[in-house]
Amino acid sequence: MALGFLNNMIGLKVTAPPAERVHRVAGRELPLRIVENARARRLTLRIEPGGRGLRITVPPGLSRSREVEEFLDRHTGWLEQKLKKLPERPLVRPGIKIPVRGVPHLIVHDPESRGAARLAMRDGAPVLVVPGDGERLPRRVADFLKREAKRDIEALVAKHSATIGKRARAIRFRDTKSRWGSCTSDGTLSFSWRIMMAPPLVIDYLVAHEVAHLKEMNHSARFWKLCRELCPETDRCKDWLKRNGTALQAIGFE
Repeated sequence: MALGFLNNMIGLKVTAPPAERVHRVAGRELPLRIVENARARRLTLRIEPGGRGLRITVPPGLSRSREVEEFLDRHTGWLEQKLKKLPERPLVRPGIKIPVRGVPHLIVHDPESRGAARLAMRDGAPVLVVPGDGERLPRRVADFLKREAKRDIEALVAKHSATIGKRARAIRFRDTKSRWGSCTSDGTLSFSWRIMMAPPLVIDYLVAHEVAHLKEMNHSARFWKLCRELCPETDRCKDWLKRNGTALQAIGFE
């Protein structure tokens, strides 16, 4: 009661925390997030990259309304068409291949060995050997990509930061659904560790892009000029992510 009174007095708009549930469509069960946005004037629906979930943005006060259900019903056909065009969501398991720095590696489970997942060659082909309990194999593969991301990306951040004379406040790694990287106003850089499945040049572009934001916190012509100075193949790498990023986001590590 007191909080509501104070908010009214100082003119604050309070929105509800995101509502989350499962939505069934096109034979799939997808996580659904309903997010209130004070600037929203209408309901908007988005499929997260890789078909990993759905997100509805609504004006304040509508997150649990009947209008949301009617909105979803009206867009069932649209969702079914879009989801059919997405690549299947392959789950990480022994016998499938996942790219590491753009090179397909066969996942080999070695339950008798110990330690972390490691790259190797078998019969002249690249493999990713994953030791330990089979139930933890997807998590061990994700942990491997996180370690590789930390090593490669921190080195690239240091290189590009030195070039522009700016320093990152911190570097973080997440499994983000909507973007590959970000830069906050205080200089914190965040990256999706899934980018380690992309070719090295694309990884370099992503880092150059976010480091460029340390100097140009926008997407102006000056920003893109700086980005291309750091990574001359910026345009080609942007196109690669646009064409292939959804498939990388679709790989399941659960």
